[in-house]
Amino acid sequence: MDDSLVLLGVLLALLIGLAAGKAWERYKLREGRWIDRRKARESPHYILGLNFLVSNQLDLAIEELTTAAGIDAEALEIHLILGNLYREKGQVTRAIQMHQQLLRRPKLAKLEHAHVLLCLALDFRRGGFVDRALEAFTEVLRFDANNYFALLNLEKLHEEQYRWKEAYAVRQRLAALEPPAQQQKHQTILAFLETQLGLQALEDKDYQTAVSRFESAVDLDANALPAYVRLGDLQHLDGRASDALATWERLITIAPERAYLVFDRIEALSREQGDRERFPALCRRLIVANPVDWRARLALGRHLAREGHPSDALELLFDSLVHNPHAMAIHQVVWRALATLNFDAGRVRRYMDLTREAVFYLDPHVCMRCRYRSTELLWQCPQCHEWNTFVEERIAAAEETEDDDA
Repeated sequence: MDDSLVLLGVLLALLIGLAAGKAWERYKLREGRWIDRRKARESPHYILGLNFLVSNQLDLAIEELTTAAGIDAEALEIHLILGNLYREKGQVTRAIQMHQQLLRRPKLAKLEHAHVLLCLALDFRRGGFVDRALEAFTEVLRFDANNYFALLNLEKLHEEQYRWKEAYAVRQRLAALEPPAQQQKHQTILAFLETQLGLQALEDKDYQTAVSRFESAVDLDANALPAYVRLGDLQHLDGRASDALATWERLITIAPERAYLVFDRIEALSREQGDRERFPALCRRLIVANPVDWRARLALGRHLAREGHPSDALELLFDSLVHNPHAMAIHQVVWRALATLNFDAGRVRRYMDLTREAVFYLDPHVCMRCRYRSTELLWQCPQCHEWNTFVEERIAAAEETEDDDA
């Protein structure tokens, strides 16, 4: 019997505690009377304001939320939202004033203080007050050391000011807050920052530090392609030609579609070493692996033209044109090769045939027969009465004509 009474007493105490907690959460004493904290949030103006905010109708959202704030002037979250809306509308000064007024409120909880400071820091950043924004974000971290958004914005500010060391330190703090499954994205960003630190050291002619930074970047992220390029440059500068070539070829292995970043470097260094087969063999491997790789064909064609084989070069360049007819670099090399061959009529005609029906050259406002210009996309030429249609339809018509000729 006694045990039952004790259990009943404990349950009653628990219920009373829960009721008191809920009452304390919902009500507060102001000027001798109890105020319902949820009163503003339950008003139709607050709900309408949020609905307008979701639908990106900022003016209407501001109007309704201002009305809701008038119901309970102490509703912190409504004033925070209003300040943020003013910032989004470009009224930065008004947003700053609202958030500064919130900071003057007595008895703000620690997290509330941090949140208001974060909004104020975002106001400063939007207004271009970089120093004040940095100070405000740093102050947020004093109240809440693991505030993810403050750290993220602080890193961005450091990056915008080219303070790569400070940005790196902040990113390390962000990485420490994430679980292991999310570490890859942080490693990618840290690799980018290592690369920037390496470039900074390169500008200062601190080559040893630059090498260390670039090596750290590729260790953090195998896809840090700019680090491979610069690391190879420094290895070449240090007289380590074999290491430089290996570094650049590693980039090609990882990202063959970005091989063009190091084509010129590999070709020049191979020529310095007297190896005239390494670069052509590399380009041919890339072409076999990816038949539509126009950059590899262009690089090999340019190489063959320099080596005194313009006819072989033109074959590769014509193939390259098929895959990318609007690349100006291809046309420049083609014309240099044609000039070397004294503008052989057959090759020039073939070049004209390849480029005539390329989408890049078709003008939907020019008559296909007499070149009369019009402003319409579907029109009949008043001079020769030829009907002219869209580019896609012209291509289909040209293909049909070729089939008929065949």
